[in-house]
Amino acid sequence: MMKLTCVIVDDEPLAREGLAKYVEAIDYLTLVGMAENPLELDKLLENENVDLIFLDIQMPFMSGLDFLKIKKDLPMVIITTAYQNYALEGFQFDVMDYLLKPITFNRFFKAVSKAREYQQYRNHKAGMIEEIDRNDFFFIKCDNKFEKIFINEILFIQALENYVFIQTETNKYMTLISLKAVEEYLDKKHFIQVHKSYIIAVSKIKTIENNEIFIQGFKIPLSRSFKEQVLDKVLKDNLLRK
Repeated sequence: MMKLTCVIVDDEPLAREGLAKYVEAIDYLTLVGMAENPLELDKLLENENVDLIFLDIQMPFMSGLDFLKIKKDLPMVIITTAYQNYALEGFQFDVMDYLLKPITFNRFFKAVSKAREYQQYRNHKAGMIEEIDRNDFFFIKCDNKFEKIFINEILFIQALENYVFIQTETNKYMTLISLKAVEEYLDKKHFIQVHKSYIIAVSKIKTIENNEIFIQGFKIPLSRSFKEQVLDKVLKDNLLRK
């Protein structure tokens, strides 16, 4: 049976204890740590192999959402909070689910089931992408047919709600899959995220101007939160100087 290791982050002891009991009741969840704030969580992530984070929002030192804004390449996240008004912002960070306190076991079970299914999808490459050769091409499902996508022809990938658009040198394809799933498949040496909704092929960049990237005839937004790492990766060893 596939196990999910998880951590609970909440400044309220009773909330941590309640979630810990829920975790203990589910055989495929293993609790490997608890933290009172994101600073403690950061230390846990350095020392533990974590698949899933139960993350509160309102906490001392730093909020859960601020932590999501700062940290990249996090494990799956399920937000646990008493505040409904943060839901939209939370889902912009590709969280698995958003649980409102008081959290019932049924609602908790539904959220972790979703996380488990997504982990199985990642592990076994189930769903829309069929891996044939990582260095060459993959298939995606478009409507009732499978389309072959050559990786070296991809210009960029754009997320729109539950779909992604893959723009190649010759065509545009739409498929029902998450941007995160596509990102995990691509080689990070050749592709980089430049916006919450865009991943681009580094070798296809023609111009970077202010907060925009130009690839062939396309104009792609470069968000401030990604700009520094994008410029560092793209220009680091390729910028001619006096």
